[in-house]
Amino acid sequence: MATEYGSERREHFLPAALRAPIEGRTWREFGYLLLSLPISIVFFTFAVACVSLGAGLLITFLGIPVLAAGLAGCRGLGAMERARARGLLGLEVGDPDPIRARKGGLMSWVGAVLKSGASWRHLLYALLHFPWAIFAFVVSVTFWVNAWAMLTYPLWHWTFPRYLDQSGIALYGDSDGNQFYVDTPFEIGSTAAVGLVLVLVTPWLIRALVSFDRVMVTGLLGPSTLATRVVELESDRGVVVDTAAADLRRIERDLHDGAQARLVALAMDLGLAKEKLAEDPDAAARMVDEAHGEVKVALQELRDLARGIHPAVLTDRGLDAALSAVASRCTVPVTVEVDLPSRPAPAIEGIAYFIVSELLQNVSKHAQASRATVDVWRSQDRLMLQVTDNGRGGATLPISGFAAGTAGSGLAGLAERLDAVDGILALDSPAGGPTTVTAELPWRG
Repeated sequence: MATEYGSERREHFLPAALRAPIEGRTWREFGYLLLSLPISIVFFTFAVACVSLGAGLLITFLGIPVLAAGLAGCRGLGAMERARARGLLGLEVGDPDPIRARKGGLMSWVGAVLKSGASWRHLLYALLHFPWAIFAFVVSVTFWVNAWAMLTYPLWHWTFPRYLDQSGIALYGDSDGNQFYVDTPFEIGSTAAVGLVLVLVTPWLIRALVSFDRVMVTGLLGPSTLATRVVELESDRGVVVDTAAADLRRIERDLHDGAQARLVALAMDLGLAKEKLAEDPDAAARMVDEAHGEVKVALQELRDLARGIHPAVLTDRGLDAALSAVASRCTVPVTVEVDLPSRPAPAIEGIAYFIVSELLQNVSKHAQASRATVDVWRSQDRLMLQVTDNGRGGATLPISGFAAGTAGSGLAGLAERLDAVDGILALDSPAGGPTTVTAELPWRG
């Protein structure tokens, strides 16, 4: 994965086009292009030498180890290139897949290097970056030097008549000795004006050249798309496992502290009522009546717990009925609009139900709203959810995850659940409201 940092937005009194020539970013990118030429020469020479030597020795046993050593050296030089891109371009590129030898020993390592796609991508980078580095170096240096030279020409024009015995820069000349010199005030001013235009344009040209370097470093020196996806899936699997474990702990706690405790107390009350049945029938009847009330409370708690796990109405009638039931229990009036041509995957339905339930609980507890709306629709192969309230707003979206300021709404947990299924959670909550939370899930899990 490749990311860029150091691009925080700041208020400037100059527009971007005017401050670009003096920005640190421009000078760092220009320095990157200057260094690319000598580094690419070393990289290219090393790669060609190792490949040529290894290919030449393939008729012997030594060719394969030499080729593997050359590929390993390219990986080392690639690490240096990633560090250079990180320092000068602010481009954070992850390391490629490490070399994993199934067994110990030299030949096992050689085989792992030769089978590694990242090793061959580093070699391809060495071969392709060299001609590009030459082109980028020539173009950037030519424009940079000439732009600043023309802009500052009025400052050093005096050196021509004093030291070179000519009135100014000679633009052209012919065989008869006729030459045109840039020496009049108008010509000098025009040269400086053209130089100013070039000075303003050159940083954007440099950024265009560097953008190609970014693509090459990211695509050839970073991890493969498949490896990145594997890492994401491993991370998502960890989130799913942690979430499932947390749900199991919550269910166990609710059963232990709620329904189980009530049922234990109920058994004790019925035992006492049984003992008093012969001695004091009236007291026994009162105890049985109290036990009956406890049974109703315990049943309600079990229903609520089952509804929180996976409500029967969701399985039987789908999201429309299930979300309407959730909305009816909210402390503020909620309008539910579900427009789905069919039912999504059961797992996605369950996550959508959980997301809306949590968001409506946040509305009840923290939003101080008088009304809310829930909209559910399908957009191509995505299931869209949107919960809006007219409350106080002020929820925040920090870099580390989603949070709701001081409300503690648990949006970070919702974002993690959505991320586990390639979903997205977006938050819009200006101070004073309204607050809109939009969730996007895949239609099929």
